[in-house]
Amino acid sequence: MYARSLAPLFLILPMTSACATIPDIDAGPPPATVVAAFDRDTITPLIVEGVRNRERGEAVEANDPVRIASISKLIMALATLQLVDEGKVDLDADVSDYLGWEVRSPNFPDAKVTLAQLLSHRSGLRDKAGYVIPLGESLEAKLAEPEAWYAKAAPGDAPFEYANLGSPVVATVLEAATGERFDRLVERTVFAPLGVKACLNWIGCDEDMTSRAVTLYRDTGEIARDDPDDLPPNCTIPVAEGAECSLENYVPGTNASVFSPQGGVRIGMMDLAKIGQALMLANDGDLFTAATFGKVANSLQLGTNPDQEFFCTYGFGLQIIEMGDVSERGCADQLFNAGVPFIGHAGEAYGLRSGLWFSGDGARGIAYFTAAVPPRQSAEDEGGFDPREIALMAQAKALLAEQDNAQSSD
Repeated sequence: MYARSLAPLFLILPMTSACATIPDIDAGPPPATVVAAFDRDTITPLIVEGVRNRERGEAVEANDPVRIASISKLIMALATLQLVDEGKVDLDADVSDYLGWEVRSPNFPDAKVTLAQLLSHRSGLRDKAGYVIPLGESLEAKLAEPEAWYAKAAPGDAPFEYANLGSPVVATVLEAATGERFDRLVERTVFAPLGVKACLNWIGCDEDMTSRAVTLYRDTGEIARDDPDDLPPNCTIPVAEGAECSLENYVPGTNASVFSPQGGVRIGMMDLAKIGQALMLANDGDLFTAATFGKVANSLQLGTNPDQEFFCTYGFGLQIIEMGDVSERGCADQLFNAGVPFIGHAGEAYGLRSGLWFSGDGARGIAYFTAAVPPRQSAEDEGGFDPREIALMAQAKALLAEQDNAQSSD
């Protein structure tokens, strides 16, 4: 029988405090940075700095919506698990049964592909063939490309390989199983129940949210994404050459890549923290049924990847970091350096770094983003946290320690 909380899965030690400063950025105004802290009862903005749009000189606010990159995969996983509880999908079923066409690795035509494999990055899919399938192109055709698959092992037996391409497959399966468009499905199963205002690729975000969009900049000062030209009423989805930028005739279950399920969620940090709270309070909040929660816990317990330098423990859209000393595990996943494991997901895209993490004892969590982060130095430099992120979390811990000390002295 599983305890219906993620926290008891781990040995927990108290958080420690530290102080650090965020490195200076030379190119223009300070980059937009927001950190929100949460516990079981409250959500508090800790750090709110920089501008959401340099051209307009608009200061960023605590809940301004921003592209959170790969944390979107965690949200997709939550939507999937809600549909498991609704009886709409089976994590271990052949996804071909939902799609109506065969999803198969070319070298292993008899091996089925499942949602469990896709959510855990063990389906054999990889990003060498690309992972953005614009409106007007075919997901089925993309998956027929040999470069899209790991060639040496079958789905399920293939080693962990973090692949964005799996997300459009998952999202399209969810559409096919329900008849709902992916953006609307996520709104129904995740955003609305948790009282969150968010959207995918700006589809469904109201005028107030789009007016507060955080523009993403490179460390050079170059605009990367979500400037006014990237916002409604302009086209906000990937579209093939010659295709119309309209979802009016889109058929759910054909190509949910247009919603960028791998990284396209726009949400503010105060609202992202609500999702973190729901995960932290899985027992009290009835986020999942006991049976589904058991599957999530099992995916984390079995999702150990000894050959990985960053994704050392990864389950259904959830990662565990800081499970032990780096020298013991060879895993470069230190962010908080607090001697405790944290559960959540990281994000990185267009000069942005983001994270949603909560401590394994369920005592405290952090939702954050910071923009205009310098790119990695080489193609081999994958995974791990940027020094700016580590310094930012040290600053956040110091602020939390000050708050705790002030409360204890009252």
